[in-house]
Amino acid sequence: MIPTTLRPAVKRAYHRMLPPSRRRAVYASGFRAQSRWCTQLGAPMSGTLLERAAQDIEQAGAVWDLLADRPPPPPGTDEALAARLLAGVHRLVLEDRLPELARFYPSVGGTADGDPFPAFRAAITEHAGYLRGQLDKPVQTNEVSRSSALIGGYLLVARETGLPLRLLETGASAGLNLRWNSYRYEEAGRVWGDPASPVRLTGAFNEGVPPFDVEARVVERRGCDLAPLDPTTEDGRLTLTSFAWAEERWRVDLLRAACEVATRVPVRVDRADACDWIEEHLHPVDGAATVLVHSIFRMYLPDAAKVRFDRAVNAAGASATASAPLAWLRMEWDVDQVLVHLTTWPGGDTRLLAHTDHRGRNVRWLAS
Repeated sequence: MIPTTLRPAVKRAYHRMLPPSRRRAVYASGFRAQSRWCTQLGAPMSGTLLERAAQDIEQAGAVWDLLADRPPPPPGTDEALAARLLAGVHRLVLEDRLPELARFYPSVGGTADGDPFPAFRAAITEHAGYLRGQLDKPVQTNEVSRSSALIGGYLLVARETGLPLRLLETGASAGLNLRWNSYRYEEAGRVWGDPASPVRLTGAFNEGVPPFDVEARVVERRGCDLAPLDPTTEDGRLTLTSFAWAEERWRVDLLRAACEVATRVPVRVDRADACDWIEEHLHPVDGAATVLVHSIFRMYLPDAAKVRFDRAVNAAGASATASAPLAWLRMEWDVDQVLVHLTTWPGGDTRLLAHTDHRGRNVRWLAS
């Protein structure tokens, strides 16, 4: 067995030894996997662009030229290159630098009709240097709709502890989901949150409803990210919007509304490695319920970091008391579905709260 410390070097050596045709096949497979997800989840134009990009990679075209010299990612990491490429091109559209492609993008008023790939491919050729830089940046998806799937966990912690909440989020990006209690939720005739909020989350639940009869007060919001964004700036808003699929105008509108909320609800997001950060900041505090939260974050951690992360969380949980409880709320992939789990200390009990999709919609609430 290869020692863990040597695996990245071995993987790089193996990657470089692969013939170009094999490397192209590996990248094309990843693009096709993302293409299928786009199509299945309601973004057929993005799905088609990625399928055509996969074909271009196999034919050693412009997309392959963009990727050919990239080193392999660390073991156990999903590099999400297809998502990064879509976002990079989308940002150019949002910046009004690709008028020929913009007419296909609903996010800027276009219509997803016709064949956008020739203009998409031309953009990659023309802006290859810029897009290589974008591919080196981390995925930044603040899916505001995930707050619908997570709110039940927060409300359970508030109800069961009777304490205000101290929120800590890893992979927080711009911290939009840390502002969850400033949004309005409407489900099955029941409501929760600020009726004047520009962010309105409705119809996310297919079965059951969280305990909307519970009040929750947040006394601290703090997160970390390798490349945090400021949603109150134009650059931050552009980056966030670029990672929304262009034909899903509802996501774009939701992001813009959440950025408006961010201008009046401050959140601190530290630039830090998640493991370093929780080892320093994740500890119970007397008089508050500390909630560690993350959503679709774990897949981006290398294998060794996953082990270190879990060890740090459990160590913090071991020091929790009734007056200083700790909760771990997470929404993550489990094989072919997304599950919401809640672990609480003292005790370390884990509950499956809900099934959902990666955006926090189509929620099946399971907790009593």
